[in-house]
This record gives sequence, structure tokens and C-alpha cells, in this order.
Amino acid sequence: MSRWGMVVDLDRCTGCGACMAACHQENNLTAVGPSEAARDRVFHWLRVLPEVSESHSEVTVNYTPHFCVQCDEPPCVRVCPVHATYLSDEGIVAQIYSRCIGCRYCMAACPYNAKVFNWYEPQWPGELRSKANPDVSPRPKGVVEKCTFCHQRITRAREEAAVAGREPRDGDVTTACQDSCPAKAIVFGDLDDPASRVSMLSRSPRAFREHEDLGTEPKVYYLAEKE
Repeated sequence: MSRWGMVVDLDRCTGCGACMAACHQENNLTAVGPSEAARDRVFHWLRVLPEVSESHSEVTVNYTPHFCVQCDEPPCVRVCPVHATYLSDEGIVAQIYSRCIGCRYCMAACPYNAKVFNWYEPQWPGELRSKANPDVSPRPKGVVEKCTFCHQRITRAREEAAVAGREPRDGDVTTACQDSCPAKAIVFGDLDDPASRVSMLSRSPRAFREHEDLGTEPKVYYLAEKE
């Protein structure tokens, strides 16, 4: 059984936002429109956060892609009163949308601010409705959503490997954000496979995890920028 994880190289990320656009398209996320955005009611499963630093007359901007880190000890699972969020056998913190009652306890418990509440009925213009991903169901109003490491792609790769009579290999599964990144800053794979690229990068001296001291055991590693 795989334990899926991700490594993001902050030295490579340019903040272009291609990963955000790919995540929207892959997972059938809607755009809230100018009026809601003006009220700071954004709707992203993945955000690219800028960090501005100043030194004398020089200004430097660094970027950090931010999304659900798929904790091995997820606080959101512990607080959900209806068990709508759970930890799968492959280490993905999943959502059962038909169970979710929108209480948002999971959002309050998440130290990574990685979940969003669907406060309105999803709507797509006619030309975009036909381009929706058929592998991902649209979520109804009133549920909490978040990144799932493109679980539909994992399922497809597992099924294709089973037809070929083998286990999924390193590189068989790629996420939408990984595929779209022009700088190749994102690597995805099985952390329990010591020979996988993601596993080797997670053991790099540059690797760190966000809020690691909280004991949540996130499965997203960041590679610090080279000095």
C-alpha cells in the first residue's frame, strides 16, 4: 500500500500560478467572480503565497505553494462530529461530501488553513460546463472542500497498473499542479518507497515540513531555498 506525499522546491517556484489554474480545472472548482473576490471570499484548494523581504534597497519576493498537507495525525479528523473527514489507507485526508453538515469544526482545527467552505451553489458558464472533469463530482453548497492530491488520478493509475498485472510505479501518478508547473518545482509519489524520487527528496538536508512541531506529521515537504 502506498503512502502518498509531495515535495515542493521553493528554490524553483516562480509564483506563476499555473498550479492554481490547473487545480481549478482538474477538480471542477468555480470562480467566485469580482464582487465576491472584493469581499475576500476566494475559493482555492491551492494558493501561492508571496513573502516579501527587504534588504537595504533590494526587495526580494519568494513564493510558497500552499494546500492540504495530508497529515498522518490530522486534527480535522478528530473533531468532525459526523466522520465526514477521514484518513484513508494511503494516507490521504479524504472528505465524504454527502456526510458533511458544514459545521466547519475541521476548518477551525486545521493549523494549515487548507480547507474552504462552499457557501454557494456552484455555477459554471455554459462554455465551461462542458469542460468539467467527469472524474470529479461537483460539490453541493454547504460542504467543506480541500485538496485531495488529485485522488481521481491515483485511482486511475492504480486501475491501469492492475490491468497490466503490476503495482503502480514511481511516476505513474502525477497531480495536476505537478503537470502544470513549468519550473518542475513539484514532485509527487510514494513516501514509503525509498527508491522513489519524492522519498529521496524528503530526506534532503534542505527538506522541512510546515508546523512540524505540532505533531500532525504532514506529508508535504518543502525544500528550502539555496543560499
